[in-house]
Amino acid sequence: MLQLIAMYFSQPFVWFAMIVLVLVSLCAALLGTSLVLKRFSMIGDGLSHVAFGATSIAAATSLAPMAVTTPVTVVAAVLLLRLNNNSKIKGDSAIAMISSGALALGYLVLNLFPGGSSNISGDACTTLFGSASILGLTKTDVATCIILAFAVIFFFIFFYNKIFAITFDESFASATGTKAEIYNSLLAMTTGVVIVIAMKMVGALLISALIIFPALSSMRVFKSFRSVIISSVCISLFCSVVGGISSMLAGTPVGPTVVAFNIAVFIIFWAIDCFKGARKSSAPEKA
Repeated sequence: MLQLIAMYFSQPFVWFAMIVLVLVSLCAALLGTSLVLKRFSMIGDGLSHVAFGATSIAAATSLAPMAVTTPVTVVAAVLLLRLNNNSKIKGDSAIAMISSGALALGYLVLNLFPGGSSNISGDACTTLFGSASILGLTKTDVATCIILAFAVIFFFIFFYNKIFAITFDESFASATGTKAEIYNSLLAMTTGVVIVIAMKMVGALLISALIIFPALSSMRVFKSFRSVIISSVCISLFCSVVGGISSMLAGTPVGPTVVAFNIAVFIIFWAIDCFKGARKSSAPEKA
């Protein structure tokens, strides 16, 4: 097995694919903690459906997918946030309306305007669930993903204090002069960018799992914001590397394989949390 892994990693395109997968997982983990704590995690799911619809339009019009999907998803992120905060259509209703509508229109466009593709079902499946192989990336995809990923990482590091403030007490942050609405919009837009760069490999329907699972796993064991973020990053990187290698060895789709490892880690952390709770409850009380 080690010889087979060494053979795979002797190829440059395997390294490129793993670099993209690691960067995508890192970005998703960094944003996941804030999104889960702010109850914005379902925005990621809604934006993934929007990204599918935008990709379908790009395929039908023979345009570059990134050039169409990125601005459409970013605009949708701001729109979802505004609907969630200011409209009578709030919360899960707004997300369900936009995500289901985008998903339906995307598949309809693929069927009406196939753009020369003879395998519409295969194209839709790849977009929704990611490439069947970890190696299904072009050099342009890799370069674009690396640039966008570093932009996301820079945003999180540079605005870490602001993100911390709006995550835990948005009202207090606004009272102290922080423009919470602007930073919420930036957070939603950055989430949209992460979804776009992850969609090719992980798939539109599975990227939200990479955002949610590491944060939820970490919250079962760790309590401080910083420790949860660090733990989320470690979990996400571990699952992406092990899942990516496993997908190559087993010939399974990379997205579902990585998500399966995230589910396994969540179960382990949940068991640790339950065990710690049981020990505390069984400990004798001091007189």
